[in-house]
Amino acid sequence: MNYQSSGVFAGAVALVVCGTWTGQAYAQAEVKEKPPMYSYVANWVIPRAQWAELEKGRGDSKIYEKALSSGTLVGYGNDTTLVHSADGPTHDNWWSSMSMAGLLSVLDDLHKAPPAPVLNSATKHWDHVYVSRYYNWHAGSYKGAYTREATYKLKPDANSDALDLLAKQLIVPLLEKLLADGTLLEYEIDEEAVHTQSTDMFWIISISKSAAGQDKLDNAIRETLKASPLAGPAFGSMVDFSAHRDDLAQTEATFK
Repeated sequence: MNYQSSGVFAGAVALVVCGTWTGQAYAQAEVKEKPPMYSYVANWVIPRAQWAELEKGRGDSKIYEKALSSGTLVGYGNDTTLVHSADGPTHDNWWSSMSMAGLLSVLDDLHKAPPAPVLNSATKHWDHVYVSRYYNWHAGSYKGAYTREATYKLKPDANSDALDLLAKQLIVPLLEKLLADGTLLEYEIDEEAVHTQSTDMFWIISISKSAAGQDKLDNAIRETLKASPLAGPAFGSMVDFSAHRDDLAQTEATFK
């Protein structure tokens, strides 16, 4: 997610920290953690000359569809990066399960299947395994959606429940509202289940069904900040903004 540099979404979170969150922005039910949902993300750097070939091969999703119908998976999809960086992926594919066993069983099936030849052209490849306890989605299959991902890192002296406070008091109520009105198809707040980066990292991911949803998302965030000019500095005491990054991708996804 792109939150207008460090001030927009970060400032909204600090409404909680400052004690200025009044609940006026949203009439919300109590937010609770959900059972852990695990996601495997395979990242690829594919030469541009091979992009068209990769897109043709993405239609073969028999392994994912079988796992979805059996209940092993709750969702799967793929992303094509829209804002490229020197070290980032050009494409990824992912799948989500309510257990690590389910996640890894699909990985095993993928390893046994013949690999897509185009993947042999990849110049880089790496994987991540995430866990989320705050998430929701609309069931269905979607093409031409847009995924925003915001990477954050808590400071070492942040409260141990900082992420839970952030999720329960601000992020989930905001994203649930956008999910309810159809702007978003899915959201989740992720931490790494298999740590390859700092344990203080977390990710806020949302999928909008159209490009217009990105504007609605930004507008909704800004609306939460009008009454709190001190919010940004307060949140800055919790988060190391030097680690903040945003990613934008076009997405195909199926959720059960």
